Amino acid sequence: MSRTQVHFELFVRRKVNAPWSLEMATEDRARALETAEDMLAEGRVAAVRVTKESLNEDTREFATVTLMSRGAVEARRGPKLRDVEDCPLCVTPQDLYSYHARERIGRLLEGWLRRKAVTPFELLHRPDLVEQLDAAGTEIQHAVQKIAVPEAQARGKTTHEMVRLFQALVDRAIERIMRDGRKSAFPKIDTANFAKTVEALCEEPERLYLLGGGVAQFIGAAKRWSEKVDRLLDLADAAPEAGRPRALALQVLEQPLSEIVAVKGSLADLLGLDQDLGAGLAGMARMAASAEVKALIEFDANLSRMLPPLAPEASRMALWLRKDAFETVRASLVRRIMADLTGPRRLRPADPDGEIQILRALAMVLMASAPRLLPAEDVQQAFVERSKMLLSGDFVGVYLDGRPTVLAEIEALARLAENVVGAVNKRAAARWITAAVGALKFEKEIRNGVASAPAKLASLAELQRAVRRAGLPEVDEAACFAKIGEVGAMVEADAKLVALISRADSPLPPRLTLLLRLATGEIGPSGPVAERAKAEVLRLLKTPDVRAQLATAPGAVENMRSLMVEAGLAA
Repeated sequence: MSRTQVHFELFVRRKVNAPWSLEMATEDRARALETAEDMLAEGRVAAVRVTKESLNEDTREFATVTLMSRGAVEARRGPKLRDVEDCPLCVTPQDLYSYHARERIGRLLEGWLRRKAVTPFELLHRPDLVEQLDAAGTEIQHAVQKIAVPEAQARGKTTHEMVRLFQALVDRAIERIMRDGRKSAFPKIDTANFAKTVEALCEEPERLYLLGGGVAQFIGAAKRWSEKVDRLLDLADAAPEAGRPRALALQVLEQPLSEIVAVKGSLADLLGLDQDLGAGLAGMARMAASAEVKALIEFDANLSRMLPPLAPEASRMALWLRKDAFETVRASLVRRIMADLTGPRRLRPADPDGEIQILRALAMVLMASAPRLLPAEDVQQAFVERSKMLLSGDFVGVYLDGRPTVLAEIEALARLAENVVGAVNKRAAARWITAAVGALKFEKEIRNGVASAPAKLASLAELQRAVRRAGLPEVDEAACFAKIGEVGAMVEADAKLVALISRADSPLPPRLTLLLRLATGEIGPSGPVAERAKAEVLRLLKTPDVRAQLATAPGAVENMRSLMVEAGLAA
């Protein structure tokens, strides 16, 4: 039976009781099993199953044999879920002001809110916006239908019943806001009277709603997101200094701030840049973790290029986020960072090298800020997912495009491997490097290049060091080292370099030093070249004339002692 008639499939269950999904189909049995083991060990999945699929030539059907099945393979019976009828709906206008209700309103009316450059908080507190939305007609109707259909299916009711329920709720909410607007129930606030207004409203039952109306009117004059943030922070600076009044003020101001940072396009205006996703993530990370970024830049000044200073409004936001206030705003920023980091968009579409650099900088910031912002495990998992994208054929093709030589390509792949995380990703990076160093093109390029033999060997030694820094699995690293060593052996044999050094017409100590540096892998690759150099050193040390010369130069021997110890020729 030909290989094309047998393949192996890896299925994963990402969570307990989640459905099985196909993760990989390959003709390499070992790869399927290793990937399954790695995914389970890293905790990325709850269960794995590897099957062998064999094609029957007569029936054209596949026969399945399970090779491995581990983890939460069987679905577990959990506690009985609460009946959906027990889950409360929004039944009063006041219910629409909760965090989850505002989030749902933001999704249902996303297009209209974006066109008006306002947030759900403003819509729920400004009579003028409510009037415009009501006049639009179809916007509310479509939003009600979008939420009524799934609710009707979940609760076993007709869509018409749910439409009537939600429409009545919307009508009551509109009437309430319009009535309070006509009665001037919302206070007129500015930075001068904000503290006194908050203190006066502290005992009011509807204090959040009334103060929210005043805040919404105050920021309504701003047309850009950055201007809205500036006005909200002006109010925060003017808030009461302590006690219940301060808590009330910050609680109300936090609502529009958290919604603004969650709006698509708002951060580009707030950060003051026409930027790619990488720059946006850098700005968000600097806002959410400004203290950690400052400490990292003091430690490594090069990070300032990857994490440039923030615009004035964003800097003010960062200073507030250092404090205990505005936890929801910080959480909203972190959610956006994680969503963009694990999403499909490139960080630097026109600059693959820059994408790796910004990803490294972001990893440093987020790990330094864990667990204050989010658990270190979540950060690591996000970078495992992003690393998987960096090793796709599309990215690697763009990343290597324009490299002048195969050696430059392999060096670039080693840098890429150094910056990816996760056992599976390290193994994938190793496959790219192993394929490149094992290619005939690499061997020919090195052997036929115009550089001298010592320069070629030095570049191969540096390549081995780059591969070691990449942190590849031991087996893959050894395979890469062996192939690089083989190419180095060919270069040395072509030039007979070890023999030339040994017989050169120059003082003995410098010649021995060169041979020892080759033997230790300092100026040549480990493997056959190092062994030849070590053997030549041993041969020379056994020669009476050489031993006599070294006896007359004890200082030279002492200078070479560390190299001899490293090469295993001395204790």
